[in-house]
Formats: sequence, C-alpha cells, structure tokens
Amino acid sequence: QVQLVESGGGLVQPGGSLRLSCAASGSSFSIYTMGWYRQTPGKERELVAGITSSGSTNYADSVKGRFTISRDNSKNTVYLYMNNLKPEDTAVYYCNARRLLDYRLLNYWGKGTLVTVSS
Repeated sequence: QVQLVESGGGLVQPGGSLRLSCAASGSSFSIYTMGWYRQTPGKERELVAGITSSGSTNYADSVKGRFTISRDNSKNTVYLYMNNLKPEDTAVYYCNARRLLDYRLLNYWGKGTLVTVSS
C-alpha cells in the first residue's frame, strides 16, 4: 500500500512558477513509476508528466519545455517544477504511483492539489 500526499498548489500569475511535491509513504518507492496528472471540471484526467524507476521521463506536448518532473528516492518524493504557467494550466493536479506485481497493476492516487493561474 502506498499513500500519496501532494502539496505546493496555489494561485499564481501567468508567467509565474510553482513547484509541486508528492510525498509517498509505504515501501519500495524507488521501483514505482510516478506521474503527475491534472483534471478540470467536465474533462478527463490527463497525464502531465511521468518518470520511471530508472529516471526516464515523458511529458504532455502542452507542457514540454515548461514543466520538469524529478524524483528523490531518498526522500520518497516526486516533484513537478512548473514554469511559464498559463491560465490553461489551471487544474487539480494529482500524483500517481504504479507498478506491476505478479502481473497485477498496483495503482495509487493522491487527493490532489489545486493550481490556479490567473491575474
């Protein structure tokens, strides 16, 4: 079992920056693929950025060059650095952890943190 707690959301002006953090409790954090997703009312949750256990990353096209995902396995934490924020980045951001265990997908979610980009 993994518990995920996001932090770092808030109100920021367009062009500003934020750093989101996701602290994980439980064992074997380093072997999980971690991801940040976001969701706005009436829309499906979408992948923003992901990072594998080996450190490979992938990003949604809409955030490439502006967002950076990283992980610190010594702190059981994954980060999302968001720069040059735009109003369309406004959403609830969720942390995700997943791995395969005995052919079963283990998939965990945090409760989310709200990011509002507005002047």
